[in-house]
Amino acid sequence: MLKIRNPQIKLLEKLTNAIAVSGDEGAIRKIVRAEIEDIADEIKTDAMGNLLVTKRGKGKKRLKVMLAAHMDEIGFMLVNKESDGLFEFAPLGGIDPRQLAGKPIWVGREKVPGVIGAAPIHLVSAGQYNSTIPIGSLRIDVGLGKPNVKVGDRATFATTFLRMGDSIRAKALDDRLGVAILIELLKNAPANIDLLAAFTVQEELGLRGAKVAAHALNPDLALAIDSTPAMDFPMHDGSENIRYNTKLGAGPAIYTVDGRTLSDPRIIRWLSETGDAKKIPYQYRQPGGGGTDAGSIHISRAGIPTGSVSVPGRYAHTAMGLCRIKDWENTLNLLHAALSDLSPKLLEKAR
Repeated sequence: MLKIRNPQIKLLEKLTNAIAVSGDEGAIRKIVRAEIEDIADEIKTDAMGNLLVTKRGKGKKRLKVMLAAHMDEIGFMLVNKESDGLFEFAPLGGIDPRQLAGKPIWVGREKVPGVIGAAPIHLVSAGQYNSTIPIGSLRIDVGLGKPNVKVGDRATFATTFLRMGDSIRAKALDDRLGVAILIELLKNAPANIDLLAAFTVQEELGLRGAKVAAHALNPDLALAIDSTPAMDFPMHDGSENIRYNTKLGAGPAIYTVDGRTLSDPRIIRWLSETGDAKKIPYQYRQPGGGGTDAGSIHISRAGIPTGSVSVPGRYAHTAMGLCRIKDWENTLNLLHAALSDLSPKLLEKAR
């Protein structure tokens, strides 16, 4: 079994502390390339900015397996300068406006500090106390005299990595956890397959990079590695949560259906049977909305058998996420074990 130890945790810290809002993923691309360039058989960056890495196996009849993890994170773009240090902004990715007022942020590749500002409670009417502040009424404030901040710059939450016992708190765990897992799989690539690793861009804006990557790589089958929301809080009225039941501590979440994909049933069986045989805990992600890079991959070319596996995490698409280290490790091991036992016979079975 593979282990998550200090080197892997330090790498995740570097990945999550970096800024790589959708469309500007270069910081993560640089970190990934430095980690894998000595072990990869082929590395290239495509026109979209995806980092495509090939690690060839040995022997005959090897399946070409695409594993995708997206490099981008949710964030903001400065769209209009209103006065010195004060900017109008637009969200990039699905961001809940309720989470924004008063949040510290970093702007640009130099991490210029700022804050998302709103009128204080003293200056709003009584009827607005319980209302969500619309994004159009918020501003990013970086203070005076910051000539290196300009319209078009990306910004994201200024949340630094923190280990909390058996948990990790950081921004962008969606999907730096997937990026970290994919790096480890490349470093421990099973010899029975050709591993086609796609570190994708612009997932948060509509799975854009994955569409291009899947067309270029043309795999036999594919898996998206992501982070999925854990909804394991007690319900406010004391009832059981039946709407979205992915939980921390229950292992990797195998997708059956989401808002973009009906996972290939052969892949669902393969992953769950591997978990049972290897005694690796797993859970099925509650069917519902959302989606992963699988949504673009499975309809590429003439169709690609595709599934998704995610690490559960709390507080998705906010200023910070929280995950369990053991869920991260079990996700890595489920994928490694499944890939190590993979043969062309899987795709010969009825769908």
